[in-house]
Amino acid sequence: MTYDEIVEIMNNDPVVQKLLRAPIPARLAYVARDGSPRAVPVSYLWNGKGFVFASPPDWPKIKALGANPKVALTVDTTDFPPIILLARGVATIEFNRGLPDEYVEASRRIVGEERMAEWEAGVRAEERNMALVTVTPTWIKVIDFETRFPGPAQQPTGA
Repeated sequence: MTYDEIVEIMNNDPVVQKLLRAPIPARLAYVARDGSPRAVPVSYLWNGKGFVFASPPDWPKIKALGANPKVALTVDTTDFPPIILLARGVATIEFNRGLPDEYVEASRRIVGEERMAEWEAGVRAEERNMALVTVTPTWIKVIDFETRFPGPAQQPTGA
């Protein structure tokens, strides 16, 4: 699958769009500087070309991504049957961004509109300096267990 095909799916597939709008963090998998695997939740947004999130520049995941930018991301629901977006990609980091607007927007789905004004005022008052991470996807898979990964009851007879 080419990058253009990935972007087309990410920007237009209704299952993917449902996941991107849901109040679900992505699970970011990366290799820590000590060589051990890690997975952490991140508030993210899809900017039409890549997954974007921000973090303090001295946090371990930022240091690890600087050393090894290959990552995986998962966004999935907890209801049954689950809907799952799996992605692999390469992270790039921009430092000295202050408080990126992308950080605030990525947090909006998780924080919720009713608490957003108070939360945003609090983080802006801290005058945070964040590293902005963009993950350019190199591979994706969408699993919805109904049309893309049918269960046994949906398979044709004799399959």
